[in-house]
Amino acid sequence: MEDPMESIGSEEESGLESTIKEDLCMEIDPPFKENVATAEDWRKALKKVVPAVVVLRTTACRAFDTESASAGSATGFVVDKRRGIILTNRHVVKPGPVVAEAMFLNREEITVHPLYRDPVHDFGFFHYNPNAIQFLDYEEIPLAPEAACVGLEIRVVGNDSGEKVSILAGTIARLDRDAPQYTKDGYNDFNTFYLQAASGTKGGSSGSPVIDWQGRAVALNAGGKTTTASAFFLPLERVVRALQFFQKGGESYTSKWEVVSIPRGTLQATFLHKGFDEIRRLGLQSETEQMARHASAQGETGMLVVDSVVPGGPAHNHLEPGDVLVRVNREVITQFLRLETLLDDSVEQNIELEIERGGTPLSVQLVVQDLHSITPAHFLEVSGAVIHPLSYQQARNFRFQCGLVYVSEPGYMLSRAAVPRHAIIKKLAGEEISKLEDLISVLSKLSQGSRVPLEYISYTDRHRRKFVLVTVDRHEWYAPPQIYTRDDSSGLWTVKPAFQLEFMLPSGVNVEATHMEHIHEDNHQGLTDGATSMETSSEHASAVLHSQNETGTGSKIKRVEEYMSSDGFVADCSLNTTVEVMLEDSIAKENVLLRNGQGAAAVANASIAERVIEPTLVMLEVHVPPSCMLDGVHLQHFSGTGVIIYHSHSMGLVAVDKNTVAVSASDVMLSFAAYPIEIPGEVVFLHPVHNFALVAYDSSVLGPVGVSAVQAAELLPDPALRRGDSVYLVGLNRSLQATSRKSVVTNPCATLNIGSADCPRYRATNMEVVELDTGVLTDEHGRVRAIWASFSTQLKVGSNTSEDHHFVRGIPVYAVSQILHNIISGGNGPHLLINGVKRPMPLIRILEVELYRTLLSKARSFGLSDDWIQALIKKDPVRRQVLRVKGCLAGSKAENLLEQGDMVLAVNKEPVTCFRDIENVCHALDVGESGGELNMTIFRQGRELDLVVGTDVRDGNGTTRVINWCGCIVQDPHPAVRALGFLPEEGHGVYVARWCRGSPVHRYGLYALQWIVEVNGKPTPDLDALVNVTKELEHGEFVRVRTIHLNSKPRVLTLKQDLHYWPTWELRFDPETAIWHRQTIKALDCQNL
Repeated sequence: MEDPMESIGSEEESGLESTIKEDLCMEIDPPFKENVATAEDWRKALKKVVPAVVVLRTTACRAFDTESASAGSATGFVVDKRRGIILTNRHVVKPGPVVAEAMFLNREEITVHPLYRDPVHDFGFFHYNPNAIQFLDYEEIPLAPEAACVGLEIRVVGNDSGEKVSILAGTIARLDRDAPQYTKDGYNDFNTFYLQAASGTKGGSSGSPVIDWQGRAVALNAGGKTTTASAFFLPLERVVRALQFFQKGGESYTSKWEVVSIPRGTLQATFLHKGFDEIRRLGLQSETEQMARHASAQGETGMLVVDSVVPGGPAHNHLEPGDVLVRVNREVITQFLRLETLLDDSVEQNIELEIERGGTPLSVQLVVQDLHSITPAHFLEVSGAVIHPLSYQQARNFRFQCGLVYVSEPGYMLSRAAVPRHAIIKKLAGEEISKLEDLISVLSKLSQGSRVPLEYISYTDRHRRKFVLVTVDRHEWYAPPQIYTRDDSSGLWTVKPAFQLEFMLPSGVNVEATHMEHIHEDNHQGLTDGATSMETSSEHASAVLHSQNETGTGSKIKRVEEYMSSDGFVADCSLNTTVEVMLEDSIAKENVLLRNGQGAAAVANASIAERVIEPTLVMLEVHVPPSCMLDGVHLQHFSGTGVIIYHSHSMGLVAVDKNTVAVSASDVMLSFAAYPIEIPGEVVFLHPVHNFALVAYDSSVLGPVGVSAVQAAELLPDPALRRGDSVYLVGLNRSLQATSRKSVVTNPCATLNIGSADCPRYRATNMEVVELDTGVLTDEHGRVRAIWASFSTQLKVGSNTSEDHHFVRGIPVYAVSQILHNIISGGNGPHLLINGVKRPMPLIRILEVELYRTLLSKARSFGLSDDWIQALIKKDPVRRQVLRVKGCLAGSKAENLLEQGDMVLAVNKEPVTCFRDIENVCHALDVGESGGELNMTIFRQGRELDLVVGTDVRDGNGTTRVINWCGCIVQDPHPAVRALGFLPEEGHGVYVARWCRGSPVHRYGLYALQWIVEVNGKPTPDLDALVNVTKELEHGEFVRVRTIHLNSKPRVLTLKQDLHYWPTWELRFDPETAIWHRQTIKALDCQNL
């Protein structure tokens, strides 16, 4: 059981929670010693101690073992000035890669490197260069574990609650407290006593010295209870032993230590110290009790009892929980310290344990195992995942055997398959995985894009294996698989390729037909390469034609049933665009379907529309790699339904809303309602204004049967939907079964008014949508009139928080028809490789202005003349509205010409009343010779003005380039950011979209939602400029960065570049190969370390 009130008093960000009930006994073991220290004595002691206490700022660069990637602050103190050794806690030194700096009392900062972290106990050492401290006189703090006693008045000196120096007073109350149990799946100390005092330490005080009035450290602060003033201190006996080994290794500081081996032995068994009364209930014989009392120190209160045994360890099948330890090598042992001393001095040797089990004496011979041999010192990093042998710490927590293949961080590839953190991999691609080398061997044989089965077990459901399909990254979202190995001489982790890259087979997607058994389980963990501070933990489901919302319990995304438009007017929206009918007559299709009984919809009571549409429906599973969560995308996993709008033997196109496919940098899997197969798709077009995207798939993969079963929907853009029209809603549920119902259009031209999100992302603007009483969007023959799409918004909850919401509305298909026609007939834009064929893609000319509508009745109150009101009513007698300017996109050609509140009366002397009027005149510019400019008549503050306003041309590629520098994901400002109407004056700058945990920007606070405008005084107006500037920066160099936040607030900060753990790289989409390629811009060669 956990007690949530016990916590590691560590870095401010740690906040680990406790797990067992507090033992409230207050025993006093040693005799009380009267404290005769005076205030002057304490003043002298603190004057000597405080300069030797340092603030440690640590950054765990990768998740590893019990720790996550993080950044925070803690405390340490100098215990050997000549050799440059700082003592602190193990959970501060970290078991994995860590970068740290120490700040002394006079604010001098130096780099420190991890020297040692104990495998079990909560202490470790950092190493620093004493010669780097030039302006401070300080002395090392001596260690005096023998001075600790009940009643001793102490002071805890450290970085409590983030303060540089805090001095907290207390009195040691206990010397025999059980080691605190912080968490069930993280670091916990064991097989030792702890000291307890009511000193009230909080986060940031980890590693603080607990000193007496003579200035000696009598214990090491480790943790505390959050709801009381209780603090837990680690005894220093084993710390002194470890320090002596390093002091024997050298007399002074050296940049590289000779690797010092500190013998540590283990039986892989956990003991608890229990009182004699409880041990009697376990069956202890009275003679044994008397013998133990006689042989132990005066005042002994109990004996050691086996609490747990790790499977596969030396004690497995020999010791059992409840066994009472009597002797080790014929010596009576009742205390942890003596037991540990015997084990550490007997590594790889046999020892004899005499125990009592239920009153029966037993003797067992065990081999003491080297504790370091079951402490992992290397890991595999693949697709953002961190995988390494299971450590003794976690094996004890989970009751698994040490050395199994353990997922410390699932990353992208594994989380995409719903493999959780703490999973144990048992099989991959049909091969048994018993050690990390087996996993590396299997990975080296897999081709990019291949899908293979993986079996794993989890400690939360240990008796059943889970089976999932893992997809090997086809795009280069992450660096190739790498092995990191700890180098104890330098404190760094060296990196090398996990296998030769030529063994990785070339890109070629292996697609297997599978039954549709999807795992809809979200795993939104903070990931190493791209985890962000702005993620939510809920799945977003959206649908085209039909939305079956099944968000999980506790999801922050809620459906807004009545997200009201700005009016309830009804209009006859005439659609002027026509497209070719690419399929056979819908009536003929109905007859074929009825004759063949094709698909799940061919059942009793299924409507004709349902039977016609079912072969055109597709379920999409969309995963966004954390390494390129661009354009403000707020989740890593989306799912929804799309409709096939084009299907041939070589290519198919699916239309889906942008709330399901938000960015092109994503992996898309398609499951067809008409044929049981799951294949990958590629995002080929993202409309810059309308809420739809196009996803292409390779039809040839479906096979002859699948190609004939799958069909494209017939789009019917004309005539436009009118109020009162009967329509059908046809869609898919989660079981890929078609459903339909009949309804009536209530408002075919409702306008949207969606505000900006806290983290700017795509939002639908300048769109009219269809509202229904229950929602239906096809005619009775199954011809698509509108796409039933999901829209995303944020609603304020309270004064400071927002929640993601979504609602569904119908999008008229005229815009989809236009884009489809341009793609099939050949667009006017750059070419894109789709299924091996280069196709010219369309360019969209738009007026980059966000508009909203105002009723003419209100426009009259603003001073609009009656002549214009009559002209607008004549143009559109149903809408009776005028368009007004809400804002111009920053950097657009309309910026500084149109102003907020302007009423748009006419374009090229023709009155305009709806968004499509603007789209039509922009489209007409592509066929004319006007130079891309519009002659606009506007009404501004009582005056009528004629303006010449330029338009902008945009493609459908979305963001195609991203740079990761020092752990921040940088891109050009995307439209949602520009829609805020502000860009920095200093050449606009590059926009920070995300940041990675455990990175330099995490440590120094360069977070998202701001522009980088200068680096070391050099402007960075675009990504190329940023690359050129950062190429000149060296590893370990401090960099001055000037930023401007979205709220226009400027800031200057410094950060230290780390090319070892965080090289600079670029991810760019190549239209020639349709692959996202990763290129390293600057990294550190490990051979030169």
